[in-house]
Amino acid sequence: MITTDLIIIGAGPVGLFAVFEAGLLKMRCHLIDYLPQPGGQLSEIYPRKPIYDIPGFPTVLAQELIDNLLQQAAPFKPAFTLGERVETIQKIDECNFQVTTNLGTIVSGKAVVIAGGLGCFEPRKPEVKGLDAFENGKGIHYFVREPEYFRNRKVVIAGGGDSALDWTLQLASVCSSLTLVHRSDQFRGAPDSAERVKALAESGLINLLLHTSVENVNGLGRLSTVSVKNLNTQAIHDIEADELIILFGLSPKLGPASHWGLDIEKQAVVVNPEDYSTSVKGIYAIGDINTYKNKLKLILCGFHEAAMMSHSAYKYINPGVHYTMKYTTVNGVNTF
Repeated sequence: MITTDLIIIGAGPVGLFAVFEAGLLKMRCHLIDYLPQPGGQLSEIYPRKPIYDIPGFPTVLAQELIDNLLQQAAPFKPAFTLGERVETIQKIDECNFQVTTNLGTIVSGKAVVIAGGLGCFEPRKPEVKGLDAFENGKGIHYFVREPEYFRNRKVVIAGGGDSALDWTLQLASVCSSLTLVHRSDQFRGAPDSAERVKALAESGLINLLLHTSVENVNGLGRLSTVSVKNLNTQAIHDIEADELIILFGLSPKLGPASHWGLDIEKQAVVVNPEDYSTSVKGIYAIGDINTYKNKLKLILCGFHEAAMMSHSAYKYINPGVHYTMKYTTVNGVNTF
C-alpha cells in the first residue's frame, strides 16, 4: 500500500500547484490521474494553446505552464499513479483515508484533495459495435500509456487531432505496420504535424486512409482485423491489426466522485470557500470541480484555492500545532 500525507486526485495545473503549497508546509503528496501523464486537459487537449491570465506571464503555452509547475513541485518529490481512475474513497478514521483505483491500487493518506478539473476525462468512443469486447488488453486502446507496448505490432490509429497525429509520428518507427484512419482530408491538429504525417505516407512508412471511418472490429477473443469504409465510395475492407488506438478526444464527467458521499450541486462538489473543505471533514476540493458563491473557473483561482486548502489541511493533520507562515522570499524553498 502507498502511504502519503495528501492524496491529490487530479494531476492538472491546480493539483500540481497544490504539491508546492503543501510542500512548503512539509506535507508529502501522491497524485492520481486517469490520464497517462500529468497536466490534465492542458496537456491532453490543448498543449499548444496560449493562456493569457496567469500572473507574471503575459502569455504562456498550456504545456509550458505544466512543465513549469512540474519543475516548481519537483523539490517536494511528488509521487504519481497515472492512467488509473479513483473509484472509492474510504474514511477509516480522522486523518486516515484509503483511496482505491479501478486497477486496484490503494493509497493511504491523512487527507484527500480532489483537484479533478471538470471531472474525470473519459475517452469519446465511436459508434462501433463490439468495442467493449476488445478493451482491457484485447486490442482496443483510448490512450497510449507505454509506446514500447506497440513495438512490432500491427497498429491502426483512428482520429484527426493532435493526439492522433503526434502518436502516428512517434509510433511510425515502432510498429511493424501503422495505418492512420481519418474521416476527412483536413486534420484538426497542428499543420506541421499533418504535413509530416503526409510525408510519412508518401514515403510508404505508414498507410494513410482519408475520408475513411472505422466500421467494425473483429477477432476471436482478441482483435485481429479492423473493418474500414471509404466514405466516398462506400467500399469496406479489412485491415489486419493487433491494436486499434482510438483518439477521438476526451469528455469530462464527474464520474465516481458523485458516489463519494459529498454534497454535489450542478455536477460540482460544494465547498466552504474559507478553506475549500467539503461536507466530509478531511476531504477538500479545489479547482474547476468545486462550486461556491461567486465561483470563477479560472486556473489562477484554483492556485489560490490550493494555498488556502494546504493551510487548512495542515491544521487538520496537525491539530493543536501552531504554524507561523514564512515567506519564500525569506526562507526560500526547503526540500524534503
